[in-house]
Amino acid sequence: MTAAAAQPSGPGAAPIRKIVIVGGGSAGWMTAAPLSQRLAKHCEIVLVESPEIGTIGVGEATLPTIRYYNRALGLDGADFVRRTQATFKLGIEFRDWGHIGNRFFHGFGDYGPTIETRSPYMHWLRLVRSGATQRPLEDFCVATVMARHQRFTPPAGDQPSASNAFSYGFHFDAGLYAAYLRDYAMQRGVQRIEAMIDGVELHPETGFITALRLRDGRRIDGELFIDCSGFRGLLIQGAMQSDYEDWSTQLPCNSALAVPSARVDKLTPFTRSTAHRAGWQWRIPLQHRTGNGHVYCNGFTTDDEAAKTLLAGLDGRPLDDPRQLRFTTGRRRRQWVKNCVAIGLSAGFLEPLESTSLNLIETAIGTLIQNFPDSTFNPGLSDEFNRLLAARYESVRDFIILHYKLTQRSDSEFWRYCADIKLPDSLRHQIELFKQTGRVVVYEPNGFMESSFVAIMTGLGVHPASYDPFVDLMDLGRLRQHFDGVHRAIAMTVRDMPDHTEYIARHVAAPAVPHPAGTVT
Repeated sequence: MTAAAAQPSGPGAAPIRKIVIVGGGSAGWMTAAPLSQRLAKHCEIVLVESPEIGTIGVGEATLPTIRYYNRALGLDGADFVRRTQATFKLGIEFRDWGHIGNRFFHGFGDYGPTIETRSPYMHWLRLVRSGATQRPLEDFCVATVMARHQRFTPPAGDQPSASNAFSYGFHFDAGLYAAYLRDYAMQRGVQRIEAMIDGVELHPETGFITALRLRDGRRIDGELFIDCSGFRGLLIQGAMQSDYEDWSTQLPCNSALAVPSARVDKLTPFTRSTAHRAGWQWRIPLQHRTGNGHVYCNGFTTDDEAAKTLLAGLDGRPLDDPRQLRFTTGRRRRQWVKNCVAIGLSAGFLEPLESTSLNLIETAIGTLIQNFPDSTFNPGLSDEFNRLLAARYESVRDFIILHYKLTQRSDSEFWRYCADIKLPDSLRHQIELFKQTGRVVVYEPNGFMESSFVAIMTGLGVHPASYDPFVDLMDLGRLRQHFDGVHRAIAMTVRDMPDHTEYIARHVAAPAVPHPAGTVT
């Protein structure tokens, strides 16, 4: 998200004077907060949300990028953690993916420093092939070793070292986060209206949205309308008729059951994803409870069976009955149409396997600010926005498909289906090039990078047939010494780090407060 001012100032510019955001929750208030920070003194911002539309509170896991979003708003990091009942996230532990009994970790960090312009993974491959090391690749990722020992402290120091060669995200209560950003935005002038929307008025000639009609008789006019209404797509689908591109043949899961459970004593600094016969289960530890859910395809199991699987996998007593969610994976072909921009679930949905939902919201907001229009709404801006968001959604889609396609499981009809998924050409090229040469193709520079693809593909059992010949130019003895040194530095650094649960208790423990009704996933 850029910190540059969004408001146009050139000759002839007609600045937008009123923005209307439809829907609250994470998407609505994550949109309102940075717009209020930049535009509230120049532009009226109104957010309309309904008190009648419930949401599911399960806990939210994030990518490290949420830290930069928070920092751009000037949020206090410790206050944010306390106010949202947050814990820290170093990555995702995968269980029973690839084959039953398999366990691997996608950590937020690389596998050591680059060596003579080549990836550390390539040099590790050479060591393994030559018999010079038997240490697994994960031993060289600081975040993964920290998670294994359940340690945490923020990165420290200015010089590159094991003490700062990792990143982290968060687990938090998304309802509390939305409320936190709501306070932020309203303090900066955003007007909040609680009401049901009864209709949308369009200009008879241009087709632009001119106003919302509320059930209580009020009319809310505006110039830029942002649709954060969730799966309903009240504006982008209902008024703008933007087509939805269905990806369910490649990502077959279409259902989720979510339930909170009692907090466990040990707060793990990672999300857990456990594969089941017709999908997978998440576990997200918060300070006050644990969020759990089962994502599955109802064509391969029943809702009752899915609920039993979910409840059997809890490590604490359930605090509610499981709540049902249906979805169709995919995206809007056009996320910005005329004067309407869709952000969040109204723009598309990709299952939460890699915790990308809030990141896609961040990306959309940052891209909107970067391409912010004046009141003439030059179509080139919406074209560029749509191009960038399409690439981002497709990049995430491919990364998630990767987890399913590379399975060796044949114990259920669901996994046999996944093994036969027809791949997008882009992902087929990524997989084949890695299998043959160990090289990783990164199409989206703002998306998942090489280390993430390596973590997933090696974790699922892909062993490249060859590696970059340039790594053979380095003396093997020197290379082994280098990796031995990296391993020692990581082990010593992690050993001296505090326990994750103790770190939270000492520095950022949240006050005990009742859990609010109406939280958001």
